Amino acid sequence: MLNTEVVKPKYLVDEKGRKTAVVINLKDYNNLLEFIEDLEDANDILKAEKKATEFTPYEKFRQRWLKS
Repeated sequence: MLNTEVVKPKYLVDEKGRKTAVVINLKDYNNLLEFIEDLEDANDILKAEKKATEFTPYEKFRQRWLKS
């Protein structure tokens, strides 16, 4: 899980002192990517649950699948 209190970004600034980019270490970057992927997965599950209108119990599905 991503702990934002531990992430210590560094900023690149332009000649006027305005922040133009952020630098984080590779471990934090990878944790951030994993966190985003988990959020995307959770979002996909929520979308699928909302779209689902009919469910087939596993045993029934398995019986039909084994017959084919």
